[in-house]
Amino acid sequence: MASDEDRHSMKLICQRESLLQGCQLASSVLPTKDIKPVLANIKIVAEPGRVTLQATDLELGLRLDVAGVNVLQAGQALLPASRIVSILREARVPELEIECDRVAGSGIAVSGGSLEYELPFEDPDQFPDLPDLDADGGSILTAGPLREMIRRTTFACASETARFTMTGVHWSLESDGNARLVATDGRRLAMATGSVSGVKANGTAIIPSKAMHALERNLLDDEEEIRVVLRPSEALFRTGRSVLSTRLVEGRFPDYKAVIPKREKITAKIPLQAGALFSAVRQAAIMVDDETRKLVLNFNPGKLSLQAAHGTGGKSKVELPIEHQGASVSIAFNPQYLLDMLKQLPADAPLEVDLIDGNHPALFRLGESFLYLVMPLS
Repeated sequence: MASDEDRHSMKLICQRESLLQGCQLASSVLPTKDIKPVLANIKIVAEPGRVTLQATDLELGLRLDVAGVNVLQAGQALLPASRIVSILREARVPELEIECDRVAGSGIAVSGGSLEYELPFEDPDQFPDLPDLDADGGSILTAGPLREMIRRTTFACASETARFTMTGVHWSLESDGNARLVATDGRRLAMATGSVSGVKANGTAIIPSKAMHALERNLLDDEEEIRVVLRPSEALFRTGRSVLSTRLVEGRFPDYKAVIPKREKITAKIPLQAGALFSAVRQAAIMVDDETRKLVLNFNPGKLSLQAAHGTGGKSKVELPIEHQGASVSIAFNPQYLLDMLKQLPADAPLEVDLIDGNHPALFRLGESFLYLVMPLS
């Protein structure tokens, strides 16, 4: 059995760019507040043929395999996250050597070319254990479509902790092959739908927005299979080289289906191109009042007129041709809620705008894969 000195001694040669990318990904899950000093580190575990980075904030954890590393002596160490990222970023050499020799009682040496650094040693046994996930466990989603679903929903999460259950994204994995992600802050709602396989029983969970952003950053290969396991208090996501674990947001997610208008109540369905609407909203929003944040959209036969007026004087009007021959509808929005949604979509995305009147929520649909509901301003 290896002694503590042996386990806490380590020597490896790494490709700088590869380790930098790994440490940057690991750093994204670190706590933003000083919870425990040990959590400011990235744990590196070197085994014959494999090097893994670990990071956590006690709510969110990441195990990440790093390529391009030659392990000369197996072992483990804690690397101060901010320091090692700075060293790797500023170094101008293709390779660096990292060595920790606890028998000699030294710190962690990082060297390459004319560079030499010594980082302080901390006991890696003080670092929390992170859950793992077998390579063949869980339901399966494809990375590219999943990344798209994450981007199209996470922006709509609530930021206020008073709306705690809305600070995450509601996941629904169904045995019929449908995966649904929903986010809302009470003023808008985004829902993305995709495909999933291997679901043995329907499962739901609320995934924190920080975990959603971390998962998105780890989806590097569009064709890769992502394995997902939803447990009573945690969720795990396995990519080809990483395992992301997160505690769930506790509580009941709002009944989002109840606020989506029924199709029979829609009085106007107007096709619009996402990029054209994005440009028009940005142009008209220049004169939006700082307090009211009101942008009025007038849907008239053949023409959409976007208008804003500033309280201190000045106004804007932008017109856009549309295919609409029904009754005129005037509805006002906070333009930022429209821009937040539109910038997640390709410029040529064919949207359908569903309206009841100026007092009810508007729906923006992209086929069956995406729905965005936004409340009007009075």
